[in-house]
Amino acid sequence: MDRVDEATKARCLDWYTAFKQDCSVLYAAAGVTDFAAGGDDALAVGDYDRAIELYSAAIDLDSVTDTIFANRSKARSGKMLWDDALLDAEKVIELNPSSYFGYRLKHAVLHDAHRYDEATEAFKIMLSKLENAPDTETTNLRKQYVSPSEAEEAIEESIKAQLDDAPYRLLDTFTGRLCDREVQIDAFKTSTEYKELLSSTLVHADLQMKRIQDVVAMFFRYVMLSHRWEGKEALLHDIQGKAVYDLDPVGGITKLQSFCATARDKGYRWAWIDTCCIDQTNNVEVQQSVNSMFIWYHHSALTIIYLSDVPPSSQPGALASSIWNTRGWTVQEFLAPKFVLFYQKDWSLYLDGRSPNHKDSLAIMQEMGDATGIDARALVAFRPGMKNAREKLQWVSARVTTWQEDIAYALFGIFGVNLPVIYGEKKQKALGRLLQEVVAQSGDISALEWVGQSSQFNSCLPADITSYKAPPYTLPSLSEDDIQTSISSLRHVMAIDLVLKLYALLDNLNAPRFANCRLHLPCIAFHVTAVKRSRAQDQEIYEVKADGLHDLLITTEDKLIQFSSPRPTMQTFLLVRPWNRYLLELPDFAEPSGLAELPDVADDTQSEEDYWSAPGSPLQDSPGGFPKAQESVDSELSDRALRLTVRLMQPFGAFLLAQQRGGEYKRIASDHDIIAQVKDLSSILDMVKTLEIL
Repeated sequence: MDRVDEATKARCLDWYTAFKQDCSVLYAAAGVTDFAAGGDDALAVGDYDRAIELYSAAIDLDSVTDTIFANRSKARSGKMLWDDALLDAEKVIELNPSSYFGYRLKHAVLHDAHRYDEATEAFKIMLSKLENAPDTETTNLRKQYVSPSEAEEAIEESIKAQLDDAPYRLLDTFTGRLCDREVQIDAFKTSTEYKELLSSTLVHADLQMKRIQDVVAMFFRYVMLSHRWEGKEALLHDIQGKAVYDLDPVGGITKLQSFCATARDKGYRWAWIDTCCIDQTNNVEVQQSVNSMFIWYHHSALTIIYLSDVPPSSQPGALASSIWNTRGWTVQEFLAPKFVLFYQKDWSLYLDGRSPNHKDSLAIMQEMGDATGIDARALVAFRPGMKNAREKLQWVSARVTTWQEDIAYALFGIFGVNLPVIYGEKKQKALGRLLQEVVAQSGDISALEWVGQSSQFNSCLPADITSYKAPPYTLPSLSEDDIQTSISSLRHVMAIDLVLKLYALLDNLNAPRFANCRLHLPCIAFHVTAVKRSRAQDQEIYEVKADGLHDLLITTEDKLIQFSSPRPTMQTFLLVRPWNRYLLELPDFAEPSGLAELPDVADDTQSEEDYWSAPGSPLQDSPGGFPKAQESVDSELSDRALRLTVRLMQPFGAFLLAQQRGGEYKRIASDHDIIAQVKDLSSILDMVKTLEIL
């Protein structure tokens, strides 16, 4: 039996030897003498079929090396023959089990086959092989790769940064379920996107943070809804633990289902609506939500604006007349996001727009501008802040909210402030706290320009947002020629030292500030010397005289004490001009100039040697005996001071104040702007002061 086996083996060996010779002759006739080299050439030019054929021939002819199997694995991967490629990678590991090379190849095959969990496990083994390699050269290769723990940590940090500006609760539009932050993160970590990101991040020496951030941002992007509450809306407790799509489509559920479906159909997994994504019973969460709302809308991938009262196929103008445009919260909900789409009652796009962003639609933005009075630039690219406070207050002056305090809370994001949310405090206090913060932080006194009733919070603030409906009084526009003509006249009637002194006095005034609801207001205060009542058209109109001012008329519902110089009153009344530092015409970065102690001015082009050399006598620098630099400064300051004086002579919006027993003042509200004009500037120096107003 043994002799038979040996004979059989010998015959097989002879046949195999002859077969290899025949194959060699055949391939030689085709111009191929080195199968492995031919396979390498084919692989290099992407001819994967030829490469697989030649590598297979080499293997069949006993050229069995890990390199040939590795290259055939790459060629099979190029043809997306994942199972075959994986078998070759396993063969590489079998031939050289102590090497990292086979596991690197296995990771690549599994990654390309979208088997990311297995790919990551193969990569971990590869790293261990590198770390335990006997030679330093191989060990140093470890530096070319990121460990799974490092990649996971980098992804975690990116997730945290991304979710810092996102709502805590979001609706999963795929499942229709409400998800908190933890569930959202779990959904990502079990997703194909996460596994692919982790696997691909490992093969680089750096963490590729830009790609990590892009993948994280793409997964967690969300859609916000702007709408008006109607009837019975679906609240948190109505949908928690349930799939929105499975609920009966009645009332607010119908809107919720349509919103989620619309967001899902546009490719967005996450969606937010204020009705059910906030726990209305949790005061802390409500406060955090109100203060974060603007940021959430700003960072949304898309904000859908649902116009429930605009029927399908509406004509231009329907948006402007929608009730949505009368609500207080919808101002920030439109201004904050970068991308918005308007939807009609049947969830079709308004005006059949095909644009992915209605902020790019000139027709729709023109309609929004006409409806809101907001300028085109702010509509498209609004930035929160306290600049032009009066204008922002006018935007919402005709809008309404269900809860009276919300008219102030809806402005937190527009002004960029974070304040306590205290439902039940009433609108006067809510609005007062907001305006107090705006004035205190910015020094912008335009919020004090209103007509109507005074607030109980502080008499310099209005009782209602509607007091900002009427445009404020604007200073007369002066051309540069007008200013220069007035300056020429002033030089003949006012001493320049008096002008400079007035400028310095106003420059050194502190900014307005609030403390315990008391306004400390820098101003120019004109003492009222006479008040005479005269009735006209059922209105209380008073003729008023004040030191340094032309006579004027005031209309108010308050009853004013009538008095005159022959019959004075014990109570002090003042007409004040709140001080506005912008009249100084200083650069934005300038501090008070301190005219009392003018600084030395050096030429910034002078050399370092000149700078450190001993100063010469001022008399040597100027034929007139006065430093040229000082002359330049004096000329510039004189010009600014004269320009200020010209503006102070123009009509201005004034406040009427009445002194209280404690020495503080209260503003007497007026039904119309009080327009005053300086008659005599000579005594203004004694009128510059800071008053405390209750």
